[in-house]
Amino acid sequence: QVQLVESGGGSVQAGGSLRLSCAASRKTSSRYCLGWFRQAPGKEREGVAAIDSDGNTSYADSVKGRFTISQENAKSTLYLQMNSLKPEDTAMYYCAAGASCAMTTIQALQWLPHFVYRGQGTQVTVSS
Repeated sequence: QVQLVESGGGSVQAGGSLRLSCAASRKTSSRYCLGWFRQAPGKEREGVAAIDSDGNTSYADSVKGRFTISQENAKSTLYLQMNSLKPEDTAMYYCAAGASCAMTTIQALQWLPHFVYRGQGTQVTVSS
């Protein structure tokens, strides 16, 4: 079992920045996919950013150029740097990890909400 714990959410004004962190109790496998998805009230879950064990990354079109996903392997920690935040970025953000990964990060973006390991989420609120 892998436990994921997110932190770093909060309330900011439009144009501001936040960095989310996700601490994993251990790595899922030598070949893995990780990422962040979000869910706003009344909306579908949306894959935001994904990264694999080779360092490949993919982003939703809505966050490209503003968000950066990264990982620190020594600490088994995943990050999401969010810049130029917009009110439409307001959502609960979750990190997710697959037990293994046999897909591209583009595919992983769609599957993140269904990955076997998911955290409890951290709220991000952006005011205009």
